Amino acid sequence: MERRLAAILVVDVVGYSRLMGEDEAGTLARLKVCRGELIDPAIERFHGRIIKLMGDGALIEFASVVDAVECAAAIQRAMSAHDPETAATRRIQLRIGINLGDVIVEGDDLYGDGINIAARLEAMAEPGGICVSGAAFDHVAQKAGVGFEGLGELRLKNITNPVRAYRVVLDPAAAGKILASRKRPSVRTAVSVIGGLLLVAAIAATILIQMNPATPKRPSLAVLPFANMSGGSGDTYFADGITEDLITELAKLSAVDVIARNSVFKYKDQPAQPKDVARELGVDFIVEGSVRRAGDQIRINAQFIDAASGDVLWADQYDRKAAGVFSVQDEVVSAVIAALGIKPTVAETEILTRLPTANLEAYDYYLRGEQAERSGRRPQLRKAFEFYAKAVALDPAFADAYAADARTAVFVWRNVYDDVLPTPVAKKRAYEMAGRAQELNPRSSQPYATLAVLQCIDGQYDQAIASARKAVGLGPSNVDAQIALGFVLSVAGQHAEAVAAIATAQRLDPNLSTTDRQVAGLVLLLHGDFAGAITTLEQARADAPGVDDIHILLAAAYTAAGQMGEARAAAAEILRLFPPSNVENYRMSFSYLRDSRDRESLLGALGKAGIPQWPFDFQGNEKDKLSGEDVSSLILGHTLRGKLYTGSPAIMQIGRDGKMIYRSATLLYTGTAFVDHDRLCQQSESAALGRPDCGFVYRRSTTGDELAYVYVNATSIFYFSLVN
Repeated sequence: MERRLAAILVVDVVGYSRLMGEDEAGTLARLKVCRGELIDPAIERFHGRIIKLMGDGALIEFASVVDAVECAAAIQRAMSAHDPETAATRRIQLRIGINLGDVIVEGDDLYGDGINIAARLEAMAEPGGICVSGAAFDHVAQKAGVGFEGLGELRLKNITNPVRAYRVVLDPAAAGKILASRKRPSVRTAVSVIGGLLLVAAIAATILIQMNPATPKRPSLAVLPFANMSGGSGDTYFADGITEDLITELAKLSAVDVIARNSVFKYKDQPAQPKDVARELGVDFIVEGSVRRAGDQIRINAQFIDAASGDVLWADQYDRKAAGVFSVQDEVVSAVIAALGIKPTVAETEILTRLPTANLEAYDYYLRGEQAERSGRRPQLRKAFEFYAKAVALDPAFADAYAADARTAVFVWRNVYDDVLPTPVAKKRAYEMAGRAQELNPRSSQPYATLAVLQCIDGQYDQAIASARKAVGLGPSNVDAQIALGFVLSVAGQHAEAVAAIATAQRLDPNLSTTDRQVAGLVLLLHGDFAGAITTLEQARADAPGVDDIHILLAAAYTAAGQMGEARAAAAEILRLFPPSNVENYRMSFSYLRDSRDRESLLGALGKAGIPQWPFDFQGNEKDKLSGEDVSSLILGHTLRGKLYTGSPAIMQIGRDGKMIYRSATLLYTGTAFVDHDRLCQQSESAALGRPDCGFVYRRSTTGDELAYVYVNATSIFYFSLVN
């Protein structure tokens, strides 16, 4: 057996399968031109020998590692300027890996770890980039017209010992320089493609190994958005889904704090230095990766980084056929856990080894639904429901899809997006989907968080608290669960504990979503931390200045803090955004607060800030107000016809039993009408989240028309007369 030391260069075409699928003839023609005009001449000029061609790549031997690096640099520089007329998504790009090592010679072919390492480094390189081993670097540093950036020691697939690696910097200004680490190559945390589970346990294991057992602080990590290397924006949802799956799975481990999606996705498509991420998010470790998908082939690269030093502690690459991922998933997870000596709890092991679905198409629809739901826009919310429905039709046991559907339905219900789903339908759907998700996967956190909010708004406070605590127990790093716990505890009057839950959510997600900041502001306000509430709500207002609910809470917080100028300005903005705003409307909106003192405190603050008691500051004359007895005899069994304050016609038909039908130019709903003391109340599942909307009826002394009465409640002013 002959052995020799050789410089090995491995080159591969980025996204070759996708390019061939989109334009086979054109891709082959462009690749032929690149080889004939750029690649082969460079190999000849630097005395390289092509060992083998592999369709989309090549294995090349050099006698000098300096020649190998110079050749690679010449190729990549030429490729970057080549074919500028071709669309970027169809342009040929290369990855190159270089190693200096011992090889086995067999005829004209070469074998051994020297070649395997070069191949693994090629996969770690960025598109258009070059990655070299430490052995190659030691011989070529300051001898080639390039610079280098250290990547630390990488653990490469099927290579026993860690390999020191460097990224080649092609900028001529960097020639001969060893640069400080900028950003790891786009090879981030490896996960199973379907469900994002394959490396969850492995990463958790690495984290636990890095822990100092004497340190009480739990380690923390951020999973940065996986890069979409598939070559087209159409697959972005898939890469984002892999990232979110990994965050979700890691959040189930009780020994690790995991930063939430909202905070990490600000780094999407942005270069991020580990130390900057550590400082901004307060984390110890970073997980980053990339996803390439072509047909039924998927490649996931991943690495695990010490955020303080920037050292790569672990890295690997996974190539899978989609159809084979599920069958090997449990074996891979078990093997990784065993190899690293990790012992999660029995419950955590059960959770981590559970596949979300065995149906690739269902999973794909689920990821598309998640992408649509995140937009928050009504047309996209409708699309999200369609995608979730397709997912569960393909796999009726897909618990995560049911849970996502329930979460979206709650959002639609709370915001009264009747054009997406009618309010009662959204509420019913949320309960049903959350319940189905719980049945299918009792160990999932999200359905309990969703159910907690539903139960709380419905006044089932004790059940809501139990559901929220269950959600946190199953997903300690699930920000939705922590926010839900803070919300339901605050609504139930347990303010100190609610603030603690919100603090945990803020630690896990330093960049809370606008909706979560609203909840945090409400919790702090009810607790009496007016300064904290103002700071949080002002951040929410900066994110979404056109959301009147934020200004409502700010007006109350400013008033409570004695900042009356700011309070009146907030109230004026509320009335500008929604002119019918009034205290009675907010009395109905905040009726879910268990302690009436919390509600009256909020309403009193809004009144002081300048919010009128009734819509458009309606002022009724006390002497014209009908008593409860008069109202009952007037409206029960009669039809009320007239016009709204806008001039739009409206009609209300009320039976003797109180059954009611209400119609206007924009609304049609059924419900009941009843008298509570001197107030006339309307209640319908299709309006005001099913809450009673009560107000007074006045006789109009001078009308100038035939409309003899006016009924004012929290949502309307209705001028009417009785129809015989």
